[in-house]
Amino acid sequence: MQLTAVLESQKEGGYTAYIPALPGCVSEGETLEEAKKNLLEALRGYLLVANKHSLAIARRKHGKAVALKI
Repeated sequence: MQLTAVLESQKEGGYTAYIPALPGCVSEGETLEEAKKNLLEALRGYLLVANKHSLAIARRKHGKAVALKI
């Protein structure tokens, strides 16, 4: 399974990271590396809870994430 993560810099400093396909799977960090590490930990927890409660994770059938610069 492949998931897209979004990392956004914040005005006050640091980064917010989340996985759009998994509502509530959000984390943050002072640096990009810390935000990625924290998001992976949040993902592990998310998947443990989903597995424990037999929750299905929606899969996209077709699609591709692209970055658009405006």
